[in-house]
Amino acid sequence: MGLAPAAGVLFSRFLPGNTMSEFVTVAKVGSIPEDRGGTYVVNGRLVAVFFSGGEYFAIDDLCPHMGASLGAGEVCEGVVTCPWHAWRFSVCDGTWRDNPKLKIDRFEVRVVDDEIQVRMPEKKA
Repeated sequence: MGLAPAAGVLFSRFLPGNTMSEFVTVAKVGSIPEDRGGTYVVNGRLVAVFFSGGEYFAIDDLCPHMGASLGAGEVCEGVVTCPWHAWRFSVCDGTWRDNPKLKIDRFEVRVVDDEIQVRMPEKKA
């Protein structure tokens, strides 16, 4: 059974033969406004991609508190606020701003031509 997209979730292009460690295009440059984010499915996983301070960042989309979409949260000075209960995470490294011992996953992002690409790490055996 596959993941059904929630409202506002975009599926990224996944070409046959791609491995989990390859970059996957999620959006076009300019499609994510400054200090905003979007939610994308990358290799079966929900990823929040943000444009903040002129750079793109990608972290786990699901807030560890109650599972809200961080891609729908407000971004201010590189920090996204969960829309449900106001948990705050750094978009650059996934650190919970109220307890730096807790982090959510972050993912490598690059821009190639006009494509924003995210790389998922290899799954550990």
